[in-house]
Amino acid sequence: MKVLHIYKDYYPVLGGIENHLRLLVEGLAKRGLEVTVLVTSLTGQTTTLEMSGVRVIKAGRLATLASTPLSLSLPLIVRSLKPDIAHLHFPYPWGELAHLLWGKSRRTVITYHSDIVRQRSLLRFYEPFLWRLLAKADRIITSSDHHLEGSFYLSRYADKSTVIPYGIDLKRFSSPPADAEAIRKRHGFPLLLFVGRLRYYKGLQYLLEAMQDIEARLLIVGKGPMEKEWLNLATELGLAKRVTFTGEVPEEELPLYYHACDIFVLPASERSEAFGIVQLEAMACGKPVVCTELGTGTSYVNIDGLTGLVVPPRDPAALAGALERLLNDPGLREEMGQRAKERVEKEFSHERMINSTLALYEEVLST
Repeated sequence: MKVLHIYKDYYPVLGGIENHLRLLVEGLAKRGLEVTVLVTSLTGQTTTLEMSGVRVIKAGRLATLASTPLSLSLPLIVRSLKPDIAHLHFPYPWGELAHLLWGKSRRTVITYHSDIVRQRSLLRFYEPFLWRLLAKADRIITSSDHHLEGSFYLSRYADKSTVIPYGIDLKRFSSPPADAEAIRKRHGFPLLLFVGRLRYYKGLQYLLEAMQDIEARLLIVGKGPMEKEWLNLATELGLAKRVTFTGEVPEEELPLYYHACDIFVLPASERSEAFGIVQLEAMACGKPVVCTELGTGTSYVNIDGLTGLVVPPRDPAALAGALERLLNDPGLREEMGQRAKERVEKEFSHERMINSTLALYEEVLST
């Protein structure tokens, strides 16, 4: 079976979708599929390489418009390939248009990662193509029932949508590294943790405001376009000594930070945060989570009152209240953390995700 995955970026670019895509395609390749990933390069040059059994084509990038890399060579490459299945990772309008106009696959599968939220003005122009894309798809994958029901676009195609939750490699996070204690000693405790790209929809400004009322330390792991603005905000709020921006940390060191923290926080403010894979990683380390209710998969992963607490978005007081409740009750933290770990191990392994995706491929090709 030949499968072509189309998205904008791939490893070593790091991010929720990029990490998911890498884990998925490498797993599919190990199961004997002939897998190609087509993304854009960070330069103007087109390159092809093999990574862990996966052919990765990085089409030369011309420019980037509204977070969408544009490539003149990408449509030509789409036209030249004849996979059994084209698996599109939405949203990436340029790749989706290329497939609509020139794709030659037998079947089309779309993973609908998130709604388009910030670029609403541009969405008006793209919307006719989006409806056409969803209508053409043989199957649409979404990560949770919450997201399926809450999305204006997805809900209209519920009859051909399948829920396949994201999965993670549990072995990476299973046992606490000894070096985790060194992080606690270096930064102090109790210790709160955020991990992710520093983008507008992560809602870190609300967490920083909440930190004014919390006696704890906060580690912010990741980089992104909002980094400077949020650094300045932390300084303005007098939090420079209690909030540390670490930047990106090496992939192999990330589990240390999860194990070092007392509570993981995902204060996302917009529906662009459709799931929150970082929640799974924290939960796999036995940590309770505080997240926000967006009508997406964030509260599907983190169950309020069971694996952590869920609060309204854009509400610093609610965030502070939830964090204080957990900080003041070590027994509750431990209990929720244990239930979080059990939930991830049962529902969110990468093996389960890969097997479900492969079964969907086989079903689509048989019809």
